[in-house]
Amino acid sequence: MSALLPQFVNLLGAVLLLLAFAMTSQRRMLALIHLFTMQGATLALATAVVGYVTRQHHLYLSAGLTVVLKVLLIPWLLHRVLDRLGIRRDVETLINIPTTMLIGIGVVIFAFNLSIPISHLSSALASGTLGIALACVLLSFLMMITRTKAVPQVIGFLAMENGLFFAATAATYGMPMVVELGIGLDVLVGVLILGVFMFQIREQFDSLDIHHLEQLKDD
Repeated sequence: MSALLPQFVNLLGAVLLLLAFAMTSQRRMLALIHLFTMQGATLALATAVVGYVTRQHHLYLSAGLTVVLKVLLIPWLLHRVLDRLGIRRDVETLINIPTTMLIGIGVVIFAFNLSIPISHLSSALASGTLGIALACVLLSFLMMITRTKAVPQVIGFLAMENGLFFAATAATYGMPMVVELGIGLDVLVGVLILGVFMFQIREQFDSLDIHHLEQLKDD
């Protein structure tokens, strides 16, 4: 049974990558939040499995923190933001979805090739997950730069942090608990600040299109 657990971690990493792809191609705002919630749940499960296999008990607390923040609290805050702003329409993209997916495939290939030398030197439980984590980070960054609205960019930022957290968990068995708590607090505060930021954009320009910020130039 224990021999299958590393393969299960790899499977969860593959699920994270598929969810990152789905988020990159998703145009509906509510579906995007649901995919982020599923990614957070998958990340929490992967963290708990790594903690069980390696007997790193602090990873159980990390998994619980991930559930509280990324499965419950942050999605709830994002839903509240959508309700307050009255957003129900599709997400506008700078590049059409098929082209974005082709770019995403290239990004994944690049990420895996980049991580191969490091993976060969790693003796971690699932060293192959480093390429998956890097691909998730780059796909999230791709989602941020191809969206014109503030809300999807916030979700892309949070998904990028998910990829970094998965890399730290699978490759190095997690960070010190003080660091993880600090990062969790920073993410939560960042979401709250970005929420205020989105309200200000909507109040000033009656839109969440960040291109309106180009109007804020010094005279």
